[in-house]
Amino acid sequence: MGLYLKKKLRNEATIGVWHITESEEELVALSSTPTDEMEEISFIGSESMRKQRLAVRALLNEMFEEKVYLSHHDNGKPYIENDAVNISITHTTNYVAVILHPEEDCGIDIESLDRDFSAVEKKALSEDEIDDLEDDEKRNEQLAIYWCAKEAIYKLLSVYNLNFAEQIEVERFRLRGEGELDATFEDKDGEEEEFELEYMVFDRHVLVWVVR
Repeated sequence: MGLYLKKKLRNEATIGVWHITESEEELVALSSTPTDEMEEISFIGSESMRKQRLAVRALLNEMFEEKVYLSHHDNGKPYIENDAVNISITHTTNYVAVILHPEEDCGIDIESLDRDFSAVEKKALSEDEIDDLEDDEKRNEQLAIYWCAKEAIYKLLSVYNLNFAEQIEVERFRLRGEGELDATFEDKDGEEEEFELEYMVFDRHVLVWVVR
């Protein structure tokens, strides 16, 4: 299918989503991946992971007018070598997504709802967040949104050893097909920073993004 979504947001960010339906050979042709990066991808043992990397490149081709060179800092945070834009990347087996912002830090995360998120409750949620969970079939979807929200903030901050349960608090939200989330991050010194996130649910996937 290729490009699933490309959307300019009110805060000047742009998000893009690619639906991976192509073969690996088709993605190689679509991605125009630089030779050195293509060599690196060829050493990845998993075909699914290779396709995800190639799909990211194909998506970047749709989001930039000129060819860009993707690299990563030592902490794993991606950046574009020949453009000052801020970028965050996420992927699952079937989708990859990217958020770009010309000036501000940003973060994005996607997860499949076919995954069981029950472990998230114990390792990533505060007592207040657990109290806000529903006791029905929507519980797994709620947990996925909590997880994606905290992952998106984590990617934006690039803070080592971040405790999701203690340092990131997501306010209670009403589960919809798309909506907004409020969250607070508290650093080790007790200083707080508030974030406004957005999310959407589609094709049994959850996508959450945030801009500082």
